[in-house]
Amino acid sequence: MSVLPVFLNLGGERAVVVGGGAVALRRARTLLDAGMAVTVIAPEIHADLLALPVTCERRGYRDGDLTGARVVVAATDQAEVNGVVAAAARQAGALVNHAGEAGQGNLHFAATAQRAGVQVAVSSGRELPLLAQALARRIAALLPAEAQIDGWIAAREHALTLDPPGREAALQGLKTDIHAALGGPA
Repeated sequence: MSVLPVFLNLGGERAVVVGGGAVALRRARTLLDAGMAVTVIAPEIHADLLALPVTCERRGYRDGDLTGARVVVAATDQAEVNGVVAAAARQAGALVNHAGEAGQGNLHFAATAQRAGVQVAVSSGRELPLLAQALARRIAALLPAEAQIDGWIAAREHALTLDPPGREAALQGLKTDIHAALGGPA
């Protein structure tokens, strides 16, 4: 499968999660972390979902529920409903994640590692999320602390004020420092 690895700024955009269980809870948290306005539609909704800043509609999915949604997650325990939701989302031009059958969607959630503004997303490129999650945990241990990143930013800003030969040397030194801190070759 060929995918485009990207980071999207979807803050303030509408997301609809159809389903109210544990998978819907994980996806809703991810969408909220991205700053999206999330609506959850399901006859029964997990108690932890009710505690999140989402709009909950306790009912089944209906035509028109996806109007204006940029991201849709089909996460019910009913394959037929998930299929209908995914097809409607694709027809509406939304990004859709099909929690039960990834091939029916065009959006796949990566495992992520974050610290101090650095975010790394990992996909196994296959249906093996446990591998992606393990890699993300390993990468998280490598991410530098905020103070270290602040120092590198200050060094870069200083380097940009230098004449071309000095700038090149300072940036090469910064590159060497970063690679050494991360345990890799420069």
